Amino acid sequence: MKSTIGLAPVSHLKALNNLFIELTAKNCNQRCKDCYIDFPLTKHVKDFISIDTIKKALDESVKEPLNCIYLTGGEPMTHPDFNSILRLCLKRCNVCIFTNGSSINEKKARFLKRVEDESEYRILFKLSIDHYNEIKSDDIRGRGTYRQTLHAAKCLSKYNFMPIFCVTNFYKEPKSILLKEFGQIFTKLGIDATEDNLVINEYYDKKAPAEISDTKWNSLDCENSRILTSKGIYSCPFLANDHRGRCGSSFLDYSDKTVLESSYCQTCIKNKNAMFAIEFKK
Repeated sequence: MKSTIGLAPVSHLKALNNLFIELTAKNCNQRCKDCYIDFPLTKHVKDFISIDTIKKALDESVKEPLNCIYLTGGEPMTHPDFNSILRLCLKRCNVCIFTNGSSINEKKARFLKRVEDESEYRILFKLSIDHYNEIKSDDIRGRGTYRQTLHAAKCLSKYNFMPIFCVTNFYKEPKSILLKEFGQIFTKLGIDATEDNLVINEYYDKKAPAEISDTKWNSLDCENSRILTSKGIYSCPFLANDHRGRCGSSFLDYSDKTVLESSYCQTCIKNKNAMFAIEFKK
């Protein structure tokens, strides 16, 4: 296999505006066909990051201009210390939770609203759902997951949260159709949503070769973000725990450069815009 390093473009960190924290690398209650993570057969992996590691990272990055902290996984809400971590991060800035919504019912949404009210910052949600058609979505994510996600969205909206639906375009449908169909879903749920509440991303094909086919983009996550894992600092969620994305062991001394050599990187470049972070409008 030929090396792509010499041909690969390089991304530089402009400012650390987004801090992703991988609460678990392999613990999730779903096994989605389009997930970029290679999950083990068991669903009971206990690889949770320690709250002390998170505290240390927040202390080390205290001078960084963070807009938002993103809690990711796996399924981050399976972390046994999730509530404490959420409150800890809300002391610093806005927090966005990446979740499949399986842990969110009305009681949980009410609790999360109370936690938000205790802080000066906001809690945001990115809910995973991969098609407007229930059968097609469940074929990717598992039976019953479509209704589960819609129920979570409805519960969140009841307490004035405005969830963002994250769609991985597995079926490669035109964006105009996805916007129209999901717009109808928002209307049925009684959610006063806009296009900003729907993020449509390129599907990452694990079988695709890491060929350098495109070198132009508008924005990449690695230009404004880093992710903390139990193993160190990495350039983005795609490259979490991948040696190609390792930036260092702490926020006291970490790399600002990422060589876009992997097929993950090509997926981001094809997407043109950041796939994970929220663009906060000024």
